[in-house]
Amino acid sequence: MKNGLVADNDKATAEAGKKLLANFKAVDMKTIPKTKHKEYMDIADDAKENAEHIGDNAGKIDHQREHLASLSKDVSDLITLFDTNQKLYQDYCPMFDDGKGAIWISEAKAIKNPYYGSKMLTCGSVKKEY
Repeated sequence: MKNGLVADNDKATAEAGKKLLANFKAVDMKTIPKTKHKEYMDIADDAKENAEHIGDNAGKIDHQREHLASLSKDVSDLITLFDTNQKLYQDYCPMFDDGKGAIWISEAKAIKNPYYGSKMLTCGSVKKEY
């Protein structure tokens, strides 16, 4: 999703949203420790809703970007809950949402801003490494 938005490609972003939603729906709760069920479900329900909005809104890239902000928070919370064995970066754009700012998760250290795409590709900074 992030890479689709970086490229200003609403169709690729929508496909990624649909794929993420399918992955969430396929999660086997038996693989999640019982002590983490409730917290996972709270985060996953919100993440599914955001992924669904992104997937259903090809042609509305601004709407997709709004939902990426919420989804990125959800993904960050999931990483905190379960950890990760992949090197990931939490990046931050201070200008998104009328200066309120927003994070996104990236697999690369180089800043490529999904909230503004080609308009401000390198706006932002790495806030956390996982």
